[in-house]
Amino acid sequence: MARQFSRRRFLATSAAAFAAPSLSLAQGANVLKFVPQTDVAVLDPVWTTTYPTRDHGYMVFDTLFGMDGQYRMQPQMLAGATTESDGRVWTLTLRDGLKFHDGSAVLARDCVASIKRWGARDAFGQVLMAATDELSAPDDKTIRFRLKHAFPLLPDALGKASPNMCAMMPERLANTPPMERVTEMVGSGPYRYLAGERVPGALIAYQKFDGYVPRSGGTPDWTAGPKVAHFERVEWRIMPDPNTAMGALRAGEIDWWYSPDADLLPALKAMRGVSTRVIDPTGWISTMRLNHLVPPFDNPAIRRAVLSAVTQSDFMEAQTSDRELWKDGVGIFCPGTPMATEAGMAAITGPRELEKAKAAIAAAGYKDEKVVVLGAAEIASSKALSDVGADLLKKLGFNVDYQLSDWGTVVQRRAKTDPVDQGGWNVFHTFWSGTDLFTPAGHAFLRSHGRNAAPGWPSIPAMEQMRDDWFRAPDAAAQVAIARRMQELAFQEVPYIPLGQRFFPTAFRSNLTGILNGNPVFWNVRRG
Repeated sequence: MARQFSRRRFLATSAAAFAAPSLSLAQGANVLKFVPQTDVAVLDPVWTTTYPTRDHGYMVFDTLFGMDGQYRMQPQMLAGATTESDGRVWTLTLRDGLKFHDGSAVLARDCVASIKRWGARDAFGQVLMAATDELSAPDDKTIRFRLKHAFPLLPDALGKASPNMCAMMPERLANTPPMERVTEMVGSGPYRYLAGERVPGALIAYQKFDGYVPRSGGTPDWTAGPKVAHFERVEWRIMPDPNTAMGALRAGEIDWWYSPDADLLPALKAMRGVSTRVIDPTGWISTMRLNHLVPPFDNPAIRRAVLSAVTQSDFMEAQTSDRELWKDGVGIFCPGTPMATEAGMAAITGPRELEKAKAAIAAAGYKDEKVVVLGAAEIASSKALSDVGADLLKKLGFNVDYQLSDWGTVVQRRAKTDPVDQGGWNVFHTFWSGTDLFTPAGHAFLRSHGRNAAPGWPSIPAMEQMRDDWFRAPDAAAQVAIARRMQELAFQEVPYIPLGQRFFPTAFRSNLTGILNGNPVFWNVRRG
């Protein structure tokens, strides 16, 4: 059953939550009030790839490397990193002053346990761990990788800003089995999670961690550089109703609204005291994910027929009429990046023939199986994708059961591998930051190793072999050639369908300065 949100219900919940004495004392210039895209359904940033969880993760946890605006990795928790034995040994040295929120020192063994748990879940991490003979902590400050072969992308794996982030946790938490969630939030990042103040559907609160020591030197840039927290407290206020969020921003009751609805942008741009800006220049890539485990999309011919009917501009225009805020003609890799290619693009840019696609679906043996399409009702852009996708599948003759709920429920549901009649699913739509789709390394929807892949679980051995070849390619030209073949194969086997690239301006009170590019982070931000 869809979870329904209303302005009245939200205000009632918020009034109760914000009347608490601990919160009323926190009002003032030292509090940053932020409206995220949606509530955080899962707190563990290793367990899920959802962006609100990642953004929460960067509040609480720190990483060994950070990524700057040129997509280069810089030491973050590290004093430095060295390689020897022709790149088969990496030695990482922790910098001084690192503490967890429980007061304990960050030790190398905490990091080793954290890397191992992350490496069992993350697409890039799985490759790194497969290349690792031994990962150890020779002493409290030293993390050592002994590798089977040179792996120059090791910093890129450990510092990737996209989910899953390689969050450093205390060993006792990092020893949680990878398929189970960590629920106790103890990190070493610039803010502490205030579990006692959590109000699902209304509030997430964080307190500045006085024991955090920012790295010295460098310039704050994306997730790299010194993480200096200027606010004593950050509140994430969950506002599913966009009109409520806009009114709160206008009145100065909130400081920052991360992802306003596109149809409200003209009003926000005209609003006195409010600024808008695109902070992720790589945009978000819209996607349709098909479940390869159950009929009918376990049949590649049916997947190809759906691909042949997709018009990317339909999915983009459903989100915004502002042509400056989207691109179609988008393939498997983020447009404008080195691996982006025109290879095989006729599959997505050629003539769209609906009747021909319907005939191909029938010829492939579709048996009128129910097709469950999951959608998130409270995220306008996500719902727009799901609406268009469900409508297209109906036009193609599928027996569509379109099920709207909140995004948290979608996240829970999509993890189910069960048949549809036992609570499973067939299709969901989601977004990926362009940074996730730069290369095969972190491209979760290209991973095709069956039940170990991301929900959708494609099994395409040739894709996995190409991915391995890409990591071992001798130079950039060889990597580009492999990326071309991967895209051609993707349009044959259809692990997912790219739906276009969208740019999302964020909106904030004009007296805020220091908002960094990339995913939303809360260090470096201050009130002018």
